[in-house]
Amino acid sequence: MTDPARCPCLSGNTFDACCGPLLQGAAAPTAERLMRSRYTAFSLEDAGYLLRTWHPTTRPETCEFDPELSWRRLVIIDHVAGGPFDREGVVEFEAYWRQGAERGSLHERSRFVREERQWYYLDGDVE
Repeated sequence: MTDPARCPCLSGNTFDACCGPLLQGAAAPTAERLMRSRYTAFSLEDAGYLLRTWHPTTRPETCEFDPELSWRRLVIIDHVAGGPFDREGVVEFEAYWRQGAERGSLHERSRFVREERQWYYLDGDVE
């Protein structure tokens, strides 16, 4: 993706000014930024990033993608804590997808923890 390309997380920023640096190794400053970058990683099928940002206590061994599924839009509904000085945070989101002629969404309240200046996805409740 090039600098003028809009970030898949729909933050309004370009990929290089938003999720790009995080996918390349920069630490997410907040739980919401990590959530946005993980959505971008799902849309770009970046399993390595998803696994690196998943907390070791809940991380699966692998991350597989359905080649027919495309992530279309992310809406952040709410967040609780998860700031640069917090140790925990919650981000509620709805991610819209398309698979062939089918369309749908995933609505989740995700929990995040920060350890040694690094945010990790812990788990989530799908609604």
